[in-house]
Amino acid sequence: MSELLTIGEPITLFAATDLDESLTTATHFQKYLAGAEVNVAVGTARLGHSVQYLSQVGQDAFGDFIREQLQANHVGIDYLTQSPAHWTGLQFKNKVSHGDPATAYFRAGSAAAHMTPTSLRQVDLTGVRWAHLTGIYPAISYQALATVQQLILMLQAHHIPFTFDPNIRPSLWPDHETMVTTLNALAREATIVLPGIGEGEQLAKTRDPEAIADFYLTQGKNCQAVVVKLGPAGALVKTKAGQTTMVPGFHVDHVVDTVGAGDGFALGLLTGILDDLPLVEAVQRANAVGAIAVQHPGDNDGYPTPAALAAFMQANASSVDQLVD
Repeated sequence: MSELLTIGEPITLFAATDLDESLTTATHFQKYLAGAEVNVAVGTARLGHSVQYLSQVGQDAFGDFIREQLQANHVGIDYLTQSPAHWTGLQFKNKVSHGDPATAYFRAGSAAAHMTPTSLRQVDLTGVRWAHLTGIYPAISYQALATVQQLILMLQAHHIPFTFDPNIRPSLWPDHETMVTTLNALAREATIVLPGIGEGEQLAKTRDPEAIADFYLTQGKNCQAVVVKLGPAGALVKTKAGQTTMVPGFHVDHVVDTVGAGDGFALGLLTGILDDLPLVEAVQRANAVGAIAVQHPGDNDGYPTPAALAAFMQANASSVDQLVD
């Protein structure tokens, strides 16, 4: 039994250690565990909550590495299988002194992409309080999309709420229209939707945070709230009941690596919900974890422990009383 369930594609990441070298010229790399949903799972466990990660890796050295790293980070792998027929996805990224790093993926046809709805037969939802889905996993193959759609039906049958982070990756989709249509269809089923401004522009055709929130609250049959991520400015929260709140972000003096910040935001929100915090306070925690994440290298290495999170929030107090409406 675990409080949180998530599904995704785990990646073995090779991050360059040579500063400001391109992937062409970099010669030294460090190996990490990566993947959007992996990041959420690792950070959730680090903040003291139980989580199961549903996926498939190859029966290879990188799949073994992922299994070992998940276990080392106290993430449940009851539903992580290994396929002898398919390989584990890989990613390479360089190290930059400013801006976002360049990345290269080798994931087409990975073991995770070959999961099917029948892979869910083993899943026991007893005790699961919440689930987290993103738009990345359903983009990697039609089998993955069908698996996510089946999982949503299972969650709804068991009255388990879930968050949906669109996490747009245009290169994974066959075309823009398919991406927009599919992601919005998945978002319609979610309890809480977590778009960013750029995602709102593509999916809801607006950069106005409140209009983005209204788009999902109006079209979502199960949507209870939308949290629009505004980067350093924080996040806008709008609920089905009509309450709109601007939750300010936390100041960061030096950004080291922005990769994993959005996943940090998601896990901050999720653990806040699991800790029974009011939604606005959970979003404040989400802002804090995201701010902490950008100050560390690696996708999930910088996610805090409960003590580190409490210390950061106390030292960087941020008001949550600025009501927009």
